Amino acid sequence: MPVLQNLMEETVLKAIEEFMGKESMCTCEQCRLDVAAIALNNLPPRYVVTPKGASYARADLLELQKYVDVIGAIAKAIKLVKEHPRHNIKGASK
Repeated sequence: MPVLQNLMEETVLKAIEEFMGKESMCTCEQCRLDVAAIALNNLPPRYVVTPKGASYARADLLELQKYVDVIGAIAKAIKLVKEHPRHNIKGASK
């Protein structure tokens, strides 16, 4: 059965895992999802349905400028979330 998939979301979530660990910030689920939402709202979606379409789109996302755009959007989102976290301080992990 065909499944609609946003490859930009997949790319951003993987990159967030890599970069949030390097930042001195909370890595709770709320903060991770806030970073993802902010970054994804500032990037174009890359929807695919077929495996062939996914292959083409993944190759396109590997292009250096597109990856730089993803990292830039994540960096801006991390800065915003660090400055204005929305999590419950008791449940947060730093």
